Amino acid sequence: MKARKTAAAPVAARPKTAKATRAAVPATTKRPALRTLKGGAPVVPSARTQVIAPVAAVVEPVRAAQPVAEVRRPSGVAPRGYVPLVDLPKPPPPPRDFTLSVGDKAVHPSHGLAEVTAIEHREIGSMKGEFYILRIIDNGMRVMVPRASSSAAGIRPVMSSKEADRVLETMKAREVAVDLQPWSRRFRAYTEMIKCGSPQEVAKVLRDMYRLKFDKDLSFGERRLLDQAKSLLMKELAAAKGVTEPVLQAQVDDMFRA
Repeated sequence: MKARKTAAAPVAARPKTAKATRAAVPATTKRPALRTLKGGAPVVPSARTQVIAPVAAVVEPVRAAQPVAEVRRPSGVAPRGYVPLVDLPKPPPPPRDFTLSVGDKAVHPSHGLAEVTAIEHREIGSMKGEFYILRIIDNGMRVMVPRASSSAAGIRPVMSSKEADRVLETMKAREVAVDLQPWSRRFRAYTEMIKCGSPQEVAKVLRDMYRLKFDKDLSFGERRLLDQAKSLLMKELAAAKGVTEPVLQAQVDDMFRA
């Protein structure tokens, strides 16, 4: 009888198995978030215990940012295409009887004063016909312009002396053409004014950059705008007034020092 009681006692006091103990622990405390080896190298957590929380943390910010991309544009603004920052006047069309001969001077909207060195018949791709061969006075570059579409390309005659006087009056004005912030928007607006082909708009850029030049050292972008405006305008103004470019340059410098 004593032997039977002694054998039954260990069975009643037997502890739970390791499997049952692990099942009773909550899933969130199965394993530590990060373990480290003896050498200090981290052990990558198993996907079973650690991947779910980081994925949820990444997805939620993406979902929160989606409505920002769906903001509609203001009414009146074209959803596609380039929208200018400044209101630019359209340059007047050249006279109907405007034709060029070899030796004549004209103005290219992107390069400034040019001289017609030849009129040649060319076949370029699907385009066939006569082309003006223009030599840019500022740098000697040769540019070909189709004769039939020269007006559409912006080729125009050199301004008259009266038109040059109006451009010089624009340069004397005390106003500032662009006051946008930050500088990147101002640079974009000035670039639009230079590329529009209007001498009045180019004169405004030249005026603003000259005023800055006498007040401080110009940045790289400001010097670039000044050089572009000078190359487009100064040679044409000198030709229209019948003076050399150094003489006109001295007059402009005196204008801004006054």
